[in-house]
Amino acid sequence: MDVLERIRSLRLERNWSEYQLSEKSGLTQSTISAWFRTKTLPTIPSLEKICSAFNISLAQFFFDETGTQTVLTEKQYKLIRQFNRLSEKQQNSLISFLEDTTNSL
Repeated sequence: MDVLERIRSLRLERNWSEYQLSEKSGLTQSTISAWFRTKTLPTIPSLEKICSAFNISLAQFFFDETGTQTVLTEKQYKLIRQFNRLSEKQQNSLISFLEDTTNSL
């Protein structure tokens, strides 16, 4: 199961619409809808908000109720590894840059 499938699965388990997920997570409905429309992955801060809305941890997000790991692509792993090497200030700058870039699409 990939990241977007996992979000959809958790949302449907709760019988939530995308709008309800946006209300509970503090993200806009257009942002959530765009992830699925364009097959774009959420940022880590956005994923943290999604997990908070579902009342689960990031670790729980990446392992479903059957213990099956959510699959990340090699590119996604590489991005996470590189992100973790940055200082907190650099991480925040990168997040801001990516949010600005994706919001302008």
